[in-house]
Amino acid sequence: MSQQRKSLWHRHRGAHRKRSRPSPITGPVLRTAAATLSLASLPFGADAALAEPAPAAADFAEVRDRVDALHHEAEEATERYNAATEAAAGAEARLERLQDLAARRTEELNAARDSLGARARAEYRLAGLPPSVQLALSSSPDDFLERAAVLDRAGDREAGTVREVRRQLRDLDQLRAEAGEQADALAGAREEAREERERVTERLAEAEQLLGTLTSAQRARVLGTAGAPAAARPEAPVAAPGPRAAAAVAFAYAQLGKPYGWGATGPDAYDCSGLTQAAWSSAGVALPRTSYRQVGAGTRVSRAELAPGDLVFYYSGYSHVALYVGGGQIIHASRPGAPVRVAPVDSMPFAAATRPAS
Repeated sequence: MSQQRKSLWHRHRGAHRKRSRPSPITGPVLRTAAATLSLASLPFGADAALAEPAPAAADFAEVRDRVDALHHEAEEATERYNAATEAAAGAEARLERLQDLAARRTEELNAARDSLGARARAEYRLAGLPPSVQLALSSSPDDFLERAAVLDRAGDREAGTVREVRRQLRDLDQLRAEAGEQADALAGAREEAREERERVTERLAEAEQLLGTLTSAQRARVLGTAGAPAAARPEAPVAAPGPRAAAAVAFAYAQLGKPYGWGATGPDAYDCSGLTQAAWSSAGVALPRTSYRQVGAGTRVSRAELAPGDLVFYYSGYSHVALYVGGGQIIHASRPGAPVRVAPVDSMPFAAATRPAS
């Protein structure tokens, strides 16, 4: 082995040792990856058959299984990220409403306090005149009695204003406490979203590193991009059960070929639940943001009852969702590196199906 090849091999092994979480892929797969990196240093004009070596079948199966697992973990983290960002947006909106309401209540409280202060100053100026003197200074007893009645009513109003100020103070304290809780919820949701984002990034980076050890044909096989074109329609399309379901299916077909983007809701890229949400939104039906909330947004149907427009969920935690389009086919945003495409409904472990209310 040349000195240059040895250097590349040691750098590759060193990179694997430095990873925070060791990959279960060892032995043949790492040797294959090292061989691929070493061959990249061959001079131009070397044997073309050595330019893109194909891992052995067993090594390829290990890489494929590990990449599948990493993409599945990334998708689960993506849905948790989506939920966290949705929670953060809700907490932020509630916090803004509470802050606006607290500001209005503060203005009302200040106005009530000003009113009480003005009355107190007026009463202070008249406090030195006993009723007998006021009666003596009055032009008539009737005028005195009328003014006395007005003062009594003013006293009642003042007492009522004091009670209102106290109520406003309690309401304002409660609003401020609720705003503090929402601020904490917002901070927590943002931190959770950040952690999930890091988790997604780590899984995808590891998957991409493993994919880099494969030939282009093997990479296409792992990502499921080899074979039939993405725009293929079912040979025997089934009519959608209603115009909204038909609109959702039509929208999904129009997105074929667009890239997967984790956390994306279109129009240029989608993750799995972003695509189904956008498809039904185009039909005037609002779906929740995440796959595990979309599973409850409609009527459950069995595998045998599937109709175009139904949402099909995969894996035990409903971490992946697709749109059924009829003929035993789905359209979904499957994974990074693969476009929105048509796939068999049984290409993944079926977990549930839901028919959105339309």
